[in-house]
Amino acid sequence: MNKSTERLTLAGAAGAIEAVLDAPTLADGEQARGTVVVAHPHPLFGGTMDNKVVQTLARAFVQCGWRTVRFNFRGVGATAGVYDEGRGEMADLLSVVEQAAPGDAPLALAGFSFGAFVTSQAVQALWPARPVQKLVLVGTAASRFKVADVPAEAHERTLVLHGEQDETVPLASVMDWARPQSLPVTVIPGGEHFFHGQLPLLKSLVVRHLRA
Repeated sequence: MNKSTERLTLAGAAGAIEAVLDAPTLADGEQARGTVVVAHPHPLFGGTMDNKVVQTLARAFVQCGWRTVRFNFRGVGATAGVYDEGRGEMADLLSVVEQAAPGDAPLALAGFSFGAFVTSQAVQALWPARPVQKLVLVGTAASRFKVADVPAEAHERTLVLHGEQDETVPLASVMDWARPQSLPVTVIPGGEHFFHGQLPLLKSLVVRHLRA
């Protein structure tokens, strides 16, 4: 992704987890704002940490001074194991958090599609012992999985983005998930699931959220 990209091999419950760390460019004496872990789309439908939406999310966080970790879920790329319907994938994500963002350092989470579903489950598992400073959920797979509610205390830290014309996850399903929580959803007009032609807009909305 840039000259500050480092390939990592982390330990997971199913074996090795393949990951990439993208470090922000910092001035002398400046520290990163924290670490974000970004989760990719469905492993059985071509989802990987190199997905264009995932990379767009990573670029937005790097631009805003965050150490950014992307990783492959079990069974994808060089990550050991097999698809586990979200259960093992949440364990993978929590393992990455434990190793790549340990301790009391600020933590952010982001996910796209299936990755947003897994991220929602991870936030619920971590909260309140490890609060998330920023949360970004894109194309949240609410029509296909039981997406966890976002803790009320985290709503102001959360950006939910969805395409108006998402053909994979209908916008109505995300609204049905968000409505009982009074959780705002930002809709990209004309956007579909992979945001073809609209990735610059997606990135700018994430950057705006991170700088707020």
